[in-house]
Amino acid sequence: MEPQPARITARSRLEAMDWSLVLISQGIESTVDHDAEGSGWILEVSGKDYERAREAIRLYRSENRSWGLRREIFQAGLVFDWISLAWVALITALFWLNDRRGDLEGPGMLDTIALAHGQWWRLFTAMWLHADLAHLASNAIFGVVLLGLTMGRYGTGVGLLAAYLAGAGGNLLSWLLSTRPHLGLGASGMVMGCLGLLAVQSVSLWRRTSRAGKEFLGGLLSGVMLFVLLGLAPGTDVMAHFGGFVSGLLLGGVLAGWIRQLRKPLFNAIGALMFVALVIVPWWLALQHPARGH
Repeated sequence: MEPQPARITARSRLEAMDWSLVLISQGIESTVDHDAEGSGWILEVSGKDYERAREAIRLYRSENRSWGLRREIFQAGLVFDWISLAWVALITALFWLNDRRGDLEGPGMLDTIALAHGQWWRLFTAMWLHADLAHLASNAIFGVVLLGLTMGRYGTGVGLLAAYLAGAGGNLLSWLLSTRPHLGLGASGMVMGCLGLLAVQSVSLWRRTSRAGKEFLGGLLSGVMLFVLLGLAPGTDVMAHFGGFVSGLLLGGVLAGWIRQLRKPLFNAIGALMFVALVIVPWWLALQHPARGH
C-alpha cells in the first residue's frame, strides 16, 4: 500500500520554493502549495520520502543559517547585510577621533618611505583615515552598499575580512608601483575591493549551469564599468583603487567556489576574529612608532 503524502510547512512561498529545489537535487519529488488552513506554504512529499526530505532541509538550513541582519532584496539569492553600517560607524568614529586629537594621520597613513622601512601595518591603518568630511562621506555612501552586498554574498565575517584584505592589497600595489614618495589614506581601496569581489561572484555557478560563462562575463564587465565610473575620478588615488579592485577580483575568484562552506557560522566567526585582530594589532603597532620624516 502506498504511504499517505506528508506535509512540510514553510514560512513563505520563497522558502518553500528553495526547499523544493533542495529536494529535487536529492531526487525527492514534492509539490508546493498554499496552506489552506493557515497563512503559510507547504511542501507535499510521499510518505516514504518524508524523513529523508526533512533531513535534507535540515542540512540545507544548517549550512545556510544567516547572521541576523540579513535580508534578500530585488531577487532570490541577492542578500544585503546591514552589519555594514557598523563599518561606517567605525570609520566615522576614527574620523572624529583624529579630528579631535590630530595625531593619527602621521603614524597611520600610507607612507611609502615608512613602508620601505618595514612599517607594514600602514597598509591597514590607512584605510581608517580620511582627509575631510567629503572624503569620508563618499567612501561611507558607496562602501555601505558594496560592503553590505559583499558580506551578504560571502558571509558576514568572511566578506568583511575579504574586503579588508583587498583594500590592503590596493595599498600594497600603490606602494610597489610608486616611483616617488607617496602619502595616502582612505577606505576607497576597500570599497573597490568589494566591487571586485562582487564582479566575480558568478564563478560559483561555473559547473552548475550552461549560462555560467555568460553570467560571469556580464558580471565582470559590469564591475569594470563601475570601477571606471567610481575609481578613476580625477584627484583620487587611482593606483590604490585599481589595486583594491584587482585584489578583490583575485580573492573573489578563490573564494567563489567555496561559497556554501564559507557561509557557515564557524568560518564567519573566524573571519570576524581575524578582521578584529587586523584592526587592533596594526593600530597598536602604529601608535608605538612615531611617524618617520622624509
